[in-house]
Amino acid sequence: METAMTITRDSLMTLEAYAKARSAMREQVMAQKKLRRIALGEHILLIFENELLIRYQIQEMLRVEKIFEEDGIRHELETYVPLLPTGSNFKVTMQIEYADEAERHRMLALLKGVEDRVWVRVEGFDPVFAIADEDLERENEKKTSAVHFLRFELSAGMVAAAKGGAALSVGVDHPAYSANTGALPEAVRASLVSDLR
Repeated sequence: METAMTITRDSLMTLEAYAKARSAMREQVMAQKKLRRIALGEHILLIFENELLIRYQIQEMLRVEKIFEEDGIRHELETYVPLLPTGSNFKVTMQIEYADEAERHRMLALLKGVEDRVWVRVEGFDPVFAIADEDLERENEKKTSAVHFLRFELSAGMVAAAKGGAALSVGVDHPAYSANTGALPEAVRASLVSDLR
């Protein structure tokens, strides 16, 4: 399903324009991130991406890397635009976070396959499990990666129910790690549902 939320070459700001708009955009992004960062227990963080967050990420990459040539800009668009929700799904960056390096190494081995066990549930429906890492494999025989990209594809009935006010919950169900948010707070639910068409 195509969506009206698109980031194109023509919709990006020049480096100069972005320098002027950056602090205001950053404030907007921080406010959105508060609603779109969902912790699953102490060690898994999900960031539900949207047009504003991805646009900011692209503009920041162009600024930091001082990219103004067409090939570089196109590369950033090709990297980040696939992370935009398309109206029937949620697109999520998942981070597995352990401060201690030895524990992180041990847990990434234990958590192999965890990216396939994360779910979103619309009240009244079965959980939808993530489709993980469609761009490239981020797991090997020994361990999973600390970062994954997830897509949760919802049926038309789930989209309609969510837009109609049904509760949303998020969780992970893996032998080595399990957590469940229960019903998300209304402000969070409303922010996520705004991705759906």
